[in-house]
Amino acid sequence: MRITTWNVNSIKQRVGHLLGFLDEAKPDVVCLQELKCQDAAFPRAEIEAAGYAVEALGQKAYNGVALLVRAPLRYTQLLRGLPGDAEDEQARYIEALVHGEDAAPVRIASIYLPNGNPAPGPKYAYKLAFMARLRTHARALMATEEALVLAGDFNVIPEPEDAADPAAWTEDALFLPETRRAFRALLAEGFTDGLRACEPSAGLYTFWDYQAGCWPRNQGIRIDHLLLSPQAADRLVSASVQRHLRGLEKPSDHVPVTVELSDG
Repeated sequence: MRITTWNVNSIKQRVGHLLGFLDEAKPDVVCLQELKCQDAAFPRAEIEAAGYAVEALGQKAYNGVALLVRAPLRYTQLLRGLPGDAEDEQARYIEALVHGEDAAPVRIASIYLPNGNPAPGPKYAYKLAFMARLRTHARALMATEEALVLAGDFNVIPEPEDAADPAAWTEDALFLPETRRAFRALLAEGFTDGLRACEPSAGLYTFWDYQAGCWPRNQGIRIDHLLLSPQAADRLVSASVQRHLRGLEKPSDHVPVTVELSDG
């Protein structure tokens, strides 16, 4: 089972890139973030025509997450929204149990964690509260001992080697010590960083800002992650970054990241 996460930074602007990627890579499950559209405006027909079932949780102009599941895989137990705060209206979390024909099922979540800037401030407080809720929910899921993958744009730079210029990010919410502690606390629930388990070298990035020539100078950061429960980590075959998609015309500032799991 190949599982991809990708912050598309507007699905309506990037649907052509997405369809090209689906045809090229044929991932089994795709976790999308930053759709920037309501559910009714999601290009469902085009993606279904490519062979994928679609579940989206949209929001006008902001946020938005989706799960795409390639036939003949199927899914059950859909959860729309992260538990723990009934007042939270931001579209940042969607989860389902995905079943393969011959593979053991995998529970997969698409997550768009808050950016949190400026910090300190209410946006940063929301980010940390969201991370605490995610940890609580993840702990409950881990107790089921299912294969679990938390995939998405976490807006967290875990370590200095995950940034081309760490000093440039020291005051940013993505790299503040409290952010990184919260991310490590999530990992400490028993998760494996899927990409780092396969590719420990520095210089591995998933986001390049549109400004200041960041892409041609490779001034990137790694903020898109796939976190694997022990049962999923035991099935990890490979992990990769589809870096070439950043070089397309009018690309997202993020690129897809993919893990492959054995059938289990």
